[in-house]
Amino acid sequence: MKYVSKVVAAAVLGFALAGCTGTAIKSPQYDSSQYTVLGHSEGSATGVMLLGVIPIGQNSRFVRAQDAAIKAKGGDALINTQVQEKWFWAWVLNGYTTKISGDVIKLKTAQ
Repeated sequence: MKYVSKVVAAAVLGFALAGCTGTAIKSPQYDSSQYTVLGHSEGSATGVMLLGVIPIGQNSRFVRAQDAAIKAKGGDALINTQVQEKWFWAWVLNGYTTKISGDVIKLKTAQ
């Protein structure tokens, strides 16, 4: 019985750690000769924690906000980035909204 409880505890810990991982934002460095600035843009995304432990759209909200800002101007990447967060709560969930803004760039193609 001790063996079974150790296996269950390890499985629960593994699921908890796997559920708490998010997607990293990629912010490569570009030389100004590599791109054209399309203009300023912003994007936002919201995620919630249901019952304080079940993430729904939580782990990818930074990447979704960045992608929305880039897509709004039809560019390839974002520079001079700023990140803002707001949160809210209800009886059964906590919500987190991330807003990312910056200058959208279009990369020049090699000729």
